[in-house]
Amino acid sequence: MQEPLFRINPDRNVPWNDLPDLPIHEDLYRTVAIMEQLGNAKSALGRLHGRSVAIPNQGILINSISLQEAKASSEIENIFTTDDELYQAYSEKGEDETVKGAPKEVLRYREALWEGHQHLKNHGDFNEEYFIRLYQTIKQTNDGIRPTSALIYIKQGGTGPNAGTAIYTPPRGKGIVEEKLKNLADFVNDDQLYPIDPLIKMAIAHYQFEMIHPFRDGNGRAGRIFNINILTQKGLLDLPILYLSRYIIDNKSDYYSLLAGVTQRARWESWILFMLKAIEATANLTFNKINDILAAEAAILQTIEAETKIRKPENLMQMIFTQPLTKVSHLTDVKLYAEATARNYLNELCDLGILEKKTISGHHYYLNLELYRILSE
Repeated sequence: MQEPLFRINPDRNVPWNDLPDLPIHEDLYRTVAIMEQLGNAKSALGRLHGRSVAIPNQGILINSISLQEAKASSEIENIFTTDDELYQAYSEKGEDETVKGAPKEVLRYREALWEGHQHLKNHGDFNEEYFIRLYQTIKQTNDGIRPTSALIYIKQGGTGPNAGTAIYTPPRGKGIVEEKLKNLADFVNDDQLYPIDPLIKMAIAHYQFEMIHPFRDGNGRAGRIFNINILTQKGLLDLPILYLSRYIIDNKSDYYSLLAGVTQRARWESWILFMLKAIEATANLTFNKINDILAAEAAILQTIEAETKIRKPENLMQMIFTQPLTKVSHLTDVKLYAEATARNYLNELCDLGILEKKTISGHHYYLNLELYRILSE
């Protein structure tokens, strides 16, 4: 009898310690449909990469775009915050004691996204330390890989008759999770031993991480950060700015059912196609957002130069387009203007309808209306 290309999980109530090591058989991903969609995804991602490296104000990407990714990824875990709450929390960098709950959780995700990016810049490769650092930052904890005594089950959600029942039990046992994480890291790192296109490799690696489920909590968020960090590690993006979680939210039921389809029926093609379509769609979405932001910045700069006598208008534009909410202290901290001048200029932009003055939790902020609109779409 011929050996199957992929061994499925025989019992969802028993730890899947026989989760197959990577790589998977090439026949599972070398299909016509996957190769066609791979071309579309790579084209969209390449266009985004080319646009992002040409942007003079990288703060637009580093702050605004990645903050939206953090918000969307957290929503998948039912962690919800309003844009106002999130932008206010980010403006305070989470230091204000009033910043609690969901906004703080989202900021932790964003911090973990950049923590992973920096780890790879310093060390080059994925390893167990990388995954643990993501988890510890997301959950603000000091523990690491879940102990063998931790009984972790993935349960059916919702309110139907099967709600709360186990749909998957991840591997468990002495050294098993660590061995599978090492195999996963080796698969992603070694492009000579595993010469698979990085986008397909990302899709396979994301599935594997979710099935290993190495931590007590935060695995979903860590897995989505892992996706983006793979793209930057492979040089497909310079910064972790792909807005991938938005697509997953919009197709949440498909995301979970396709993961289960691999585990229970070895349906790799459907899963990989989903992830490639997610890359294409979100690369196009992010590309369009960046263009809209840059067009708005240019139009507002033209207005300021024509209708005001504001000094250093280009520098002011960079500041108010780096994040949606600006404070007077943001301008004085970088020594752009004296405090009175900074306040007068921001108020002048309010008079022009460019900014809106807001009071949140007793603090005064200036909201960039056009940037807020673009990010909220």
